[in-house]
Amino acid sequence: MTNSNVRPETMQRINTPALAEAFIEEQLAALREQIGDKKVLLALSGGVDSSVVAALLIRAVGKQLTCVHVNHGLLRKGEPEQVIEVFREKMKANLVYVDATDRFLDKLAGVCDPEQKRKIIGGEFIRVFEEEARKLDGIAFLAQGTIYPDILESHGVKAHHNVGGLPEDLNFELVEPIKLLYKDEVRVVGKQLGLPDSMVFRQPFPGPGLGVRCVGAITRDRLEAVRESDAILREEFAKHGLDEKVWQYFTVVPDVKSTGITDGKRTWDWPVIIRAVNTVDAVTAEPAELNFTFLQKVVRRITTEVKGVNRVLWDLTPKPSATIEWE
Repeated sequence: MTNSNVRPETMQRINTPALAEAFIEEQLAALREQIGDKKVLLALSGGVDSSVVAALLIRAVGKQLTCVHVNHGLLRKGEPEQVIEVFREKMKANLVYVDATDRFLDKLAGVCDPEQKRKIIGGEFIRVFEEEARKLDGIAFLAQGTIYPDILESHGVKAHHNVGGLPEDLNFELVEPIKLLYKDEVRVVGKQLGLPDSMVFRQPFPGPGLGVRCVGAITRDRLEAVRESDAILREEFAKHGLDEKVWQYFTVVPDVKSTGITDGKRTWDWPVIIRAVNTVDAVTAEPAELNFTFLQKVVRRITTEVKGVNRVLWDLTPKPSATIEWE
């Protein structure tokens, strides 16, 4: 396979286990040749791209790889635990886990503007990752989960992983084993590498995480309401087989309150908004058709199980006029 950033026209689409296995064997040889006996560093988010790169490197160079998983407090329920279980416990990777929740949330306190929130999250991630990188000796390579659409859209810089902004004095050489693959091909390779379906087929998830679904200034209690309601929605979608039929689904908790009644007493709590859409290219999107009985069950669970919530709404707006995310 070529080392250039241009996908050859003759390159076969990786859409079967056999083709995925051939790609894996080819990349293992290429990785061993590039890295040799040196050490490599990877920012492991838990998304499919970085997870596939981690699994490839673990097979190729084993303990020469160090993965850094930064928990900025804006991940979905159970995600940091899954990264630790899959990579540290099962794959025996060198995994550095950094719980930077307080650091991120303190920086975000009182910040309402969506773009400012994104810049704070991205900038702080770079600083945390840089600090961890400087603690390690002998790192020569930086692995990234760059895929082909990243090259087409951003000239090779995978900005949403935030590692493109590391200081130049670290002088890492890039390792990008899946840079010529499309997302669907990455998933086939991930499946062949033995990664769990919940990781391989994970929904699109924004770089700032739940920070863009806790609309307005992020507070810890409202962020927890987003996390818990999202977990309930994902659980119910999986139970009813909707996780394979709907492209993206999540909950949003805006910074507004309304009157409600819980256990016979008036409440002044937040609404949870359900967003579920289908799309081909994310340029346009249509709301997914959801069964009313199913929605009633979700409403009962969220209003009963999620603290600080007394109302559930369903966002039926297509894109355009709305975007898929709320921020």
